[in-house]
Amino acid sequence: MANQNDVRRIALALPGAREEAERFAFSVEDGGKRKGFVWVWRERVAPKKPRVPRADVIAVRVRDQAEKAALLAGDPDVFFTEPHYNGFPAVLVRLPAVTLPLLRRLILDAWRYQAPRHLAPAVAARSRRRTSPTPARLAPTRPRRRRP
Repeated sequence: MANQNDVRRIALALPGAREEAERFAFSVEDGGKRKGFVWVWRERVAPKKPRVPRADVIAVRVRDQAEKAALLAGDPDVFFTEPHYNGFPAVLVRLPAVTLPLLRRLILDAWRYQAPRHLAPAVAARSRRRTSPTPARLAPTRPRRRRP
């Protein structure tokens, strides 16, 4: 069972990650822009009323709609979405239902999708020291050029 403290610890351990001052959200700067990779879900409790933060659910960036669909289909007890996130590459995660290793992987992948390329080698080196051999999901997220 994970909680917001686990999310904070994992996210802030990543190079360049910052926690937003106004709300529970984490971003990394790329090209002068702050790009969010994990944040608290704000639920629409009543129509035309402000959304309410839910401490037990986070939104996590994913690579694309295909990855989002795979996560949603793979474990509906952990992952879900809502109409507000339709067409947006993020999935909602129930913290009480997610394991710490899966949470770590989700946040790391989300960070990789948003972080500038020059920060990725530091994380890859740390990951290789922890686990050997490196799992396929820790491979670089951007495709490499093929040589003719």
